[in-house]
Amino acid sequence: MRRRIAMLTVGGLLAAAALIPLLAGGPEAAASIDPANFSSPKANPYFPLRPGTTFVYRGHESGDHLLERMTVTSKTKTIVGVQTVVVRDVMWANGVLDEKTTDWYQADNNGSVWYFGEATATYKPNGEVESREGSWQAGRDGAVAGVIMPANPHPTDAYRQEFRKGHAEDQAWIVQNHLAIRAPIGRVDDVVRSFEWTRLEPHVVSVKFYAPHLGIVREQDVAGGTEFMELVAVHHG
Repeated sequence: MRRRIAMLTVGGLLAAAALIPLLAGGPEAAASIDPANFSSPKANPYFPLRPGTTFVYRGHESGDHLLERMTVTSKTKTIVGVQTVVVRDVMWANGVLDEKTTDWYQADNNGSVWYFGEATATYKPNGEVESREGSWQAGRDGAVAGVIMPANPHPTDAYRQEFRKGHAEDQAWIVQNHLAIRAPIGRVDDVVRSFEWTRLEPHVVSVKFYAPHLGIVREQDVAGGTEFMELVAVHHG
């Protein structure tokens, strides 16, 4: 039932991070976006972008109780010639607004989903914006689009998810597929597991589980952090 590579130690994974630019082709490879490759986007079951869908997550980090709502809107934004899908993501910590983000994604004609940027803001307890660090948009300030989910994810796939030097440098490595897990929404099969990290926080590594037609169903830090989130509901508008 399972197809997997050998188990990795966290130390081995961090050492392997240096190889990602070689495996994924580096930022230069992602910079050459051809809008023609996005003329007939093919849906990717592991990263669904159906307008009107809201994914609800609950979890915790460092003692804080977290609630997150991610909504795929019907709005679009053209970035480097590609009409991207606008996704709204809002996080509350202990019932107080903590972070609000607008993300831009689009699938290409083969079914790989690309990440074209985000406008993000974190908030103080009084509701004032604390920081917009981490915001980026492909085609501006040297930023380039990255792959958020390959068309046919399988072990050894490694890729940049985003790139704006010094601000957005997330990377991922698929390590398992055809996995079955239990989550608050029930049993899910054909799950893909990945390790994900950023060069900006080199000692923090998280593991994510993606399920068909649901996207991320669980994520948790396995080194350098304490965040844990699970999908608890999906609403279709």
